[in-house]
Amino acid sequence: MGATYTDVTIRNPANREREWTGKFLVDTGAFDSLVPRACLEAIGLEPQGRRSYVLADGKPITLDITVAEMEFEGEIVGGTIVYGEAEAEPLLGVTALESGGFEVDPRSQTLKRLPAVLLKTNGTRSGSYSVGAAGSTGTGAS
Repeated sequence: MGATYTDVTIRNPANREREWTGKFLVDTGAFDSLVPRACLEAIGLEPQGRRSYVLADGKPITLDITVAEMEFEGEIVGGTIVYGEAEAEPLLGVTALESGGFEVDPRSQTLKRLPAVLLKTNGTRSGSYSVGAAGSTGTGAS
């Protein structure tokens, strides 16, 4: 099975003219995206917190994270980005991928646009809805 790559532009939300573009491995096994630290610092992003992760080999690790704008395949999403080591390959995680309305086509190993981004009503008359994950609810127009 081959790997899927796409060009992604990372923008500093406080100054959208500051951006960095790279070729990202689409990693459907990773929730968040990852970019080498120096690339994030070059566009003025600073860590906003730390998050614990488990690597593919099962090793736990705690890394710096930030939030930024990501643009790929003509879509713009906001998402959590992990600060990677200097030699780290940029990764596009599944959260950004699905927020943009894409999935990986397993046959062609390319990004496939979904017909729509999931926005599911919970069946109440008040117009409540959930977006993407169980328990995330809000009030929408009926």
